[in-house]
Amino acid sequence: MNAKEPDIATGADLLEQAVRESAAALAAKQDADGHWVFPLEADATIPSEYVLFLHYLDERDPALEAKIGVYLRSIQGSHGGWALFHGGELNVSASVKAYFALKALGDDIEAPHMRRAREAILAHGGAAVSNVFTRTLLALFGQVPWRAVPVMPVEIMLLPRWFPFHLDKVSYWSRTVIVPLLVLMAQKPQARNPLGIHVRELFVVPPEKVKNWHTEPARSKWTYFFRRLDAVLQVAEPWFFKSLHRRALDRARAWVDERLNGENGLGAIFPAMVNAVEMYDVLGIDPKDPRVVTAKTALRKLVVDEGDRAWVQPCVSPIWDTALACHALLEAGDPDSVAAVERGADWMVKRQVKDVVGDWAIQRPDLAPGGWAFQYANPHYPDVDDTAVVMAALDRLDPEKYADAVQSGATWIRGMQSTGGGWGAFDAENTHYALNHIPFADHGALLDPPTSDVSARCISALSMLGQKRDDPVVKQGVDYLLAEQEADGSWFGRWGTNYIYGTWSALAGLNAAGVSHDRPEIRKAVDWLLARQREDGGWGEDGRSYWDGQPHGEGATSTPSQTAWALLGLMAVGEAKNPAVARGVDYLLSHRNDENLWDEEMFTAVGFPRVFYLRYHGYRAFFPLWALARYRNLTTGNAGPVLHAL
Repeated sequence: MNAKEPDIATGADLLEQAVRESAAALAAKQDADGHWVFPLEADATIPSEYVLFLHYLDERDPALEAKIGVYLRSIQGSHGGWALFHGGELNVSASVKAYFALKALGDDIEAPHMRRAREAILAHGGAAVSNVFTRTLLALFGQVPWRAVPVMPVEIMLLPRWFPFHLDKVSYWSRTVIVPLLVLMAQKPQARNPLGIHVRELFVVPPEKVKNWHTEPARSKWTYFFRRLDAVLQVAEPWFFKSLHRRALDRARAWVDERLNGENGLGAIFPAMVNAVEMYDVLGIDPKDPRVVTAKTALRKLVVDEGDRAWVQPCVSPIWDTALACHALLEAGDPDSVAAVERGADWMVKRQVKDVVGDWAIQRPDLAPGGWAFQYANPHYPDVDDTAVVMAALDRLDPEKYADAVQSGATWIRGMQSTGGGWGAFDAENTHYALNHIPFADHGALLDPPTSDVSARCISALSMLGQKRDDPVVKQGVDYLLAEQEADGSWFGRWGTNYIYGTWSALAGLNAAGVSHDRPEIRKAVDWLLARQREDGGWGEDGRSYWDGQPHGEGATSTPSQTAWALLGLMAVGEAKNPAVARGVDYLLSHRNDENLWDEEMFTAVGFPRVFYLRYHGYRAFFPLWALARYRNLTTGNAGPVLHAL
């Protein structure tokens, strides 16, 4: 990191200066209309898939593709392949896609970087051991037979809700990816692939000779049952009734049409958006049809062009970024920061989803809408996590002005609580766990069950409205959260990496709900955080902690965002004067960059544990400022305990 040397002497003055300068730097990144949005980076798979998408349609963009090639080469690991997160081990699926994309761009397969990649992929079992989504892409390009892909009949669209598998029983992201993909799997199209690129050299055994494509270890007895079912479907699918097949295709197209979401795209996530365009293509929809044009525009808006290189985001995060920026600047509290928050709050209020009854209503049909989505627009799929964080910011800024928005958000969150007291992100009762064992779900993330981090945020948001532990919804949430604590004292982080994030979230929620800081669960969590502090005063944890047997709360290096989470968690439960907190603050102060913010290469968030990781470029700006400002506020004057939701 490019550490900035302190230019004033005393600790209090240095802290005050850092808060002031960093708040100004964050406020300066605000858009003219009041919102913030920072790039959201994943691994090599998304830019690689975008290149291959252009080749699939024969709509190449050589200039852009060349820039994406620069990016892909720059993130190749020392192991020869591509990882799921910065500094991670080789991942076969990501590496196969990156190699395929670079070959499509014209890279010589005997170039040193391509030879190293090929040798590394083959040493790890070759392309045949790729995950289902990679094998599906390979099938679309004719690189593997379709029997390499588990059968997902398009007739799924016609199944009744009582059937063991139904779209309503899987997560929103699974739904939006699966529906257009069902059409592709039914029609089995072939990519135009104008350059005739193949990757046969990535297979240890020629793909047509591979007998068993189920390479993932079985996770339960359900796995064997579903694999046998898949073998039956492989034989039976061609014999399904043609009339039902046509009805199912029509229903899938209509489902996508309804949720196309303008230039924000189907589900506002890259994989669903690609599948939607390719679905329209295989159905023979005119390329000039407004649906197709709009869907392609949505994809192009995910491109981040840095001049000499380019990459593609999995989605965008303006609501999340704006809400977090508002919290950090509210903590800073100076007039310019508060003025920036006022503009951000007004922008967020306009994006509350009040007029669309989304897919969540299948489980909660009598509940009025009132949530916020993650992206600029995604009205069918608001989430309780964004809603809680937005509500907390609005209420802290001006509880009277924003009372209507906050109350309707609170009503929606309360209604989205699942049985057992927890909250999933987008749906209630999304807990049909057996479905995570179907062959298509080798990523193990088909569902959206309750999680500690999301539940803690909901508890925080509801508690700030005076609905503390005597409220039955909050009480059930607190009981759920306490029951989810790990044996070592930490909490799992589903959407942030990992136990540091989960533990901060849980401690903030429990504090907001009025849980005593002296409770054994709280003290155990404090001890866990203190024991994970690194020698340099910071905290750090990488994506390895999502695998069984890996240590919780450890990583190769400290990071500003994870250090801030640990500090915010400790301060939430009365540890502001703990020397460890002062050491963490010193770490943040000494690692500011010339922009008066922080640098952070590590991925500190997650899409799907063990499968898909994220780097929010805004986290380096929001969270360290938030932690420093809170420390200043708690250690100066007569400040008492943390009284805010987050």
